Amino acid sequence: MIGTLKKIFGDGNSRQLKSLEKITEKVNELETDIAKLSDDGLRKKTDEFKERYENGEKLDDMMLEAFAVVREASKRVLGMRPFDVQVMGAVALHEGNIAEMKTGEGKTLASTMPAYLNAITGKGVHIITVNDYLASRDSTEMGELFQFLGLTVGLNLNGMSKDEKREAYLADITYGTNNEFGFDYLRDNMVLYKEQMVQRPLHYAIIDEVDSILIDEARTPLIISGTASKSADLYQSANAFVRLLRQDDEFTFDEKTKNVQLTEEGINKAEKYFKIENLFDLANVSLIHHINQALKAHTTMQRDTDYVVEEDEVVIVDQFTGRLMKGRRYSDGLHQAIEAKEGLRIQNESMTLASITFQNLFRMYEKLSGMTGTAKTEEEEFLNIYNMRVISIPTNKPIVRDDRPDLVYKTMDGKFKAVVEDIKERYQKGQPVLVGTVAVETSEIISRYLNKAKVPHNVLNAKNHFREAEIIENAGQKGAVTIATNMAGRGTDIKLGDGVRDLGGLAVLGTERHESRRIDNQLRGRSGRQGDPGMSQFYLATDDELMRRFASDNMRNMMERLGMDDSQPIESKMISRAVESAQKRVEGNNFDARKTILSYDDVLRQQREVIYQQRYDVLTSENLREIIEQMIERVVQQTVQAHTTEELDEDWDLEAIVEYCRANLLQEGDVKVEDLKGKDPEEMVELILQKVKQRYDEKEAEMEEGQMREFEKVILLRTVDQKWMDHIDQMDQLRQGIHLRAYGQNDPLREYQFEGFSMFEKMVQTIDEEVAKYVMKAQIRNNLQRQEVAQGAKAVSGSGEESKESKKKTPYVKKDTIGRNDPCPCGSGKKYKNCHG
Repeated sequence: MIGTLKKIFGDGNSRQLKSLEKITEKVNELETDIAKLSDDGLRKKTDEFKERYENGEKLDDMMLEAFAVVREASKRVLGMRPFDVQVMGAVALHEGNIAEMKTGEGKTLASTMPAYLNAITGKGVHIITVNDYLASRDSTEMGELFQFLGLTVGLNLNGMSKDEKREAYLADITYGTNNEFGFDYLRDNMVLYKEQMVQRPLHYAIIDEVDSILIDEARTPLIISGTASKSADLYQSANAFVRLLRQDDEFTFDEKTKNVQLTEEGINKAEKYFKIENLFDLANVSLIHHINQALKAHTTMQRDTDYVVEEDEVVIVDQFTGRLMKGRRYSDGLHQAIEAKEGLRIQNESMTLASITFQNLFRMYEKLSGMTGTAKTEEEEFLNIYNMRVISIPTNKPIVRDDRPDLVYKTMDGKFKAVVEDIKERYQKGQPVLVGTVAVETSEIISRYLNKAKVPHNVLNAKNHFREAEIIENAGQKGAVTIATNMAGRGTDIKLGDGVRDLGGLAVLGTERHESRRIDNQLRGRSGRQGDPGMSQFYLATDDELMRRFASDNMRNMMERLGMDDSQPIESKMISRAVESAQKRVEGNNFDARKTILSYDDVLRQQREVIYQQRYDVLTSENLREIIEQMIERVVQQTVQAHTTEELDEDWDLEAIVEYCRANLLQEGDVKVEDLKGKDPEEMVELILQKVKQRYDEKEAEMEEGQMREFEKVILLRTVDQKWMDHIDQMDQLRQGIHLRAYGQNDPLREYQFEGFSMFEKMVQTIDEEVAKYVMKAQIRNNLQRQEVAQGAKAVSGSGEESKESKKKTPYVKKDTIGRNDPCPCGSGKKYKNCHG
């Protein structure tokens, strides 16, 4: 049926490819004319395009000519002429889609064309890569091309000063990593002066290895955090207790869901151990949490797979790339539980000051595009969340790699022996071999086997990633044997050495299937680039994690029934299909998990946009009086409303209204009960606001020019920052416990939306009240300095923990002479002797 429909309507990808081919032909037609231009003539084209854009011409109308100009410049500067398939990829990128181009097809060169065209606007183009090495390499190599055409190129790296970053962002094209762009966005929304911001509005981004950044890393939000001081003792005692527990008797572990929980027997043991009557008493909530995290640390978190211990610190290993994620920490106390398990010093938990997910960060760009070798399997997610289509660009030369069916062995030992035997044979004839592993631990096991077999080899894993470029560069040489976790030199090509083509090209051997098909396809794609020969083969065992999670028992039983020993594998396309369907199930679960995270972050996104816009308005406005008067008006309306709800006006609490105004907005006697009697609530509000405006005018008259304006900014910025940071932290805590509402038949997400909205409304109300009180009551005699609410807070990807100084109070400057019983000028409403006196 589907085949018939495709015949009638055509397959979506092939229709798009036909359209891209037509555009590429038109670019080719311009090649001869553009080639006649001198170097100077090519450069002048950039100014011409800019002028045409300013006069209203659209980028799409200039695309053919601009791409032809870049292609010609590339021939002259880099000695490389982009193939037709690269031009097709460039068009897909310019249209805001994902170009799926296989390894070795020259994605980096393809990106130069849309980057150049979109830089014509002068709004800045961001080219985003997965690590600093690739950002530096591409900005240097491709930078020559852009500079030849008269564009500026910036490089945004971790550790740069604000001035260096600002300069990088002002360039026409800026290279950098996803983390750095994200943290700069968050930091820009914590600055005290507009001049301290480094980014311009987010215009157009090209994301290299887009699946890694927008899919694999989408579950980890970027967080700027400060420390929350909590005792390490509870982690130690929970860890000591968990060590005594017996699996299945006192706690259960579900391998599929990775869920760990105490049994009835385990609960009784905990109550005896901690000398408490009831573990589930409200007073023991914290203890249960610590026990659960200690259980997780011991059962679900494996050393050298999920994390490594380096220099007495627990460092997370990225499960998708095998890289060490220095500075990242697991949240919710799990990191501390692992530190206790490993006998390390326990560091403080963190308090979130600002956070954003990559999904919401990149959806803020006016236009977004990406490129990768493997994205088609996640097309639904790209379309649903980012509104980007995945267009599979054909290869320049046909792929001749031999992808063999999986070999399944009964045990791990049998599998590893077979892998080593295969490597040894290939090494002896000189064929280079790349061995892919899922975990650091596996790469070390194979390395030990190869040492016994006396096969020289290189190991590329999170523990020696600093030699990555050098190892990958030589991985295609004769006799090279390279063991790599699936970071496997992502973004770098393995070029074949002399004579290697005749030996069959690069052999890729996978020692286990990853839970994502994309990662397996990436490993395969390291071989057979640009029409080179090559082969790929996956070796599996019935006790591999993916096999164990999805029905490997039947397979093991069948192997035993057939009397197969450990050296005989099953080779069958049916098994490969079964493994692939297991992978699809895991991918589906992961997509659901990312969608859930996004749904929760969307609640915070709407609030973040309101607050960040308000901050920006404060930073850029010359005069905030109008904004502050609106805040005061809301406060007065709420106060009057709260005390005039009774039906009979003689029951209204006018005393309370007068007292509130005296304590928070006006001087003693400015508004009296008599003034309010006989008026309806609207008239009361009007009267109070009139008095407030008079008082505001008097305050302004007492000050030097500009002093009141700066005072308004100081008050507003500090109040908004302090309340927002507290709010984010509360939302974080709400998010962590909200899933328990499901037990009461409530939808946790809806509950989170309702409560989050209610908390946000309360926060806005308290901001209004505090700003109103401080602006109207605080006395100013000296020049003011804006101060950060969270000084020294640093950015950490994941859930990092950094130092944060204590929050500063709102500025209070002492009056020349204040009576002990006068109201305190800080605006608290207390007598001076009981407050700042």
